[in-house]
Amino acid sequence: MNAPLKIKVCGNKEPENLVQVCALHPEFIGFIFYEESKRFVSKPAIGFAATDCKAKRVGVFVNASEGEIREKVDAFNLDFVQLHGDESPEFCESISQIRPVFKAFQIDNNFNFNTLTNYLSVCYMFLFDTASKSYGGSGKKFDWGLLSSYKGSVPFLLSGGIVPTDAASIKELEHPMLAGVDINSQFEIEHGIKDINKLKEFFKQFER
Repeated sequence: MNAPLKIKVCGNKEPENLVQVCALHPEFIGFIFYEESKRFVSKPAIGFAATDCKAKRVGVFVNASEGEIREKVDAFNLDFVQLHGDESPEFCESISQIRPVFKAFQIDNNFNFNTLTNYLSVCYMFLFDTASKSYGGSGKKFDWGLLSSYKGSVPFLLSGGIVPTDAASIKELEHPMLAGVDINSQFEIEHGIKDINKLKEFFKQFER
C-alpha cells in the first residue's frame, strides 16, 4: 500500500468524548443520523465540540430524504455524506451534488461485487461492512478474503467488528483500493462513548 491507511471513528455522540477522539487525529469522525441507532445524534452541540478538529466530518444516513440530508449537512457542517441503506446509484448521484458520498455495502459470502458498477462514478468512497439483519453495524467481521473480488476504481474503508488487535492483519492486506478502516462498537465504553485507551492502542499500531 502506497498511502498510509486512514482511520474513521464512527458513532460519536458526546461532546467531551469527541474532543478526546479528535486529539488522536483520525482522518474522519462519524455522526449517525439514523433514529433507530443507539448512537443517534440529534443535537448540533456535538458539532461545535469538534470546532478545532482537523478530521473530516461524515454524516451517516439510512434511507433518508434529500431534504433531511441537506438539513443535517448545514446544521453539523458535514464534509461527507455516508449512505448506509438501500440508496440507488441515482440517489447517490443526487447527494453527491451536495457533498461527496461514502456508500456502505453489507458483505457476506453471497455478495456480488459486480453490483457496484453503477455506483463507481457517483461515490467518493465505499465502505464494506459485515452483512446483518439490520442497517446498523453487527460488530462482527466478514471474510476479508472476499475483498479480492472487488476490482473497482473507488477506494474503500474496511468495517465490521474491527478490534485493537486487528491492526497488524489489516496492514498486511494488499488490496490496492483499501484506503483505511471504519471503527466503532469494539472501541466503546458504552454506546456512543469511545474508549480512548483502546483507540490510542490501535492508532499507535498505525504509527501515529
